[in-house]
Amino acid sequence: MDEGFGAVAEEFARNFTERGELGAAVTVYVGGRKVVDLWGGTADARTGRPWEAGTAVPVMSCAKGMLGVSAHLLAQQGVLDLDAPIAAYWPEFGRHGKERITTRMMLTHTAGLPLAERALTFEQIMAWTPMIEALAEQPPLWEPGTAYEYHAHALGFVLGEVIRRLTGSRPGAYFRTAIGDPLGLRAWIGVPEEEIPALARLVEAEGRPALPPADSLIMRALTLHGAVPFPGLDDPHGYNAPAVLTREFPGAGAVSSADGLAALFAAATTGVGGGPRLLSEETVTDAVERRSGGPTFSGLPDFGARNGTGFLVDSAFRRLLGPRSFATSGAGGQFAFGDDEFGVGFGYVTNRLGGSGDVRAERLIEAVRGCVGAAAAA
Repeated sequence: MDEGFGAVAEEFARNFTERGELGAAVTVYVGGRKVVDLWGGTADARTGRPWEAGTAVPVMSCAKGMLGVSAHLLAQQGVLDLDAPIAAYWPEFGRHGKERITTRMMLTHTAGLPLAERALTFEQIMAWTPMIEALAEQPPLWEPGTAYEYHAHALGFVLGEVIRRLTGSRPGAYFRTAIGDPLGLRAWIGVPEEEIPALARLVEAEGRPALPPADSLIMRALTLHGAVPFPGLDDPHGYNAPAVLTREFPGAGAVSSADGLAALFAAATTGVGGGPRLLSEETVTDAVERRSGGPTFSGLPDFGARNGTGFLVDSAFRRLLGPRSFATSGAGGQFAFGDDEFGVGFGYVTNRLGGSGDVRAERLIEAVRGCVGAAAAA
């Protein structure tokens, strides 16, 4: 770490001594330069294998941040209009009341399409086409654009198919070609088989609150009617399983190191290593405008999270650096964000998933906020 960022190291150490951390890493860029790169603990509790520099871990819904950067990059290039009907790019989608649904509605979880009600097997989901066809046939559950509900996996598949129609590549392949490979990121949607032995292995949190009923809308959306268990880490179709991690499971199947996520958001906001920024100031302004949040369509309470287009934004759910911050989170504590006002890219990954009262990422972000001089959020 650079001088002046000792507070981040102190909180990272406290995560191990006071907050039950098993293995983890945190990376911070400022102005395109890496100023914090910390890792420690155990990558695999079964063998005691240590966490090493560059260790990657399943980061689940941080995939949505990778898709968000991809979508805004395509919009910035004039390839994708976020406010055009998805049917303009994918005609089969524009049926059964979905004619007006836009890419932005999907990215803000307001499209009325949190799931396909047709139950598919795991292999059908991972085969791509059956899932795409099920979503094309699905009527919206509410008038698109009028209510909010987390589009857990539908967002990834619908946006992924839009990307495929526009570029000829599925979203994981497009991300690697357009962003990941040029920047040398250890971040994937569909990790190469050869990376599997070195991945950190997720373990469940202690004290996780009880999940909603299996037949609730949010659980059907999270598990795709039980085909993908949640959390179900060690199930053959769970989030440690190569059958999930090596496939293009675009809403929640991401794998990354802390540096992979931090460098992605640093590249988006400032550029890294002297390179140009991926997303312009105008593009970031569009991304961080608050678009959705609050109580959900199905009646879940308002936990304070607010969404821009494709990202979480500064809110009571997670205080960031300010109104120019945009973030992505994964189940159990994975978190990354960028901020072009302060020139920051941040990534934190862990293999012990957080339960109730988990503050590990929050304390690291508070430390970063103090180190870069961001005013404390009200």
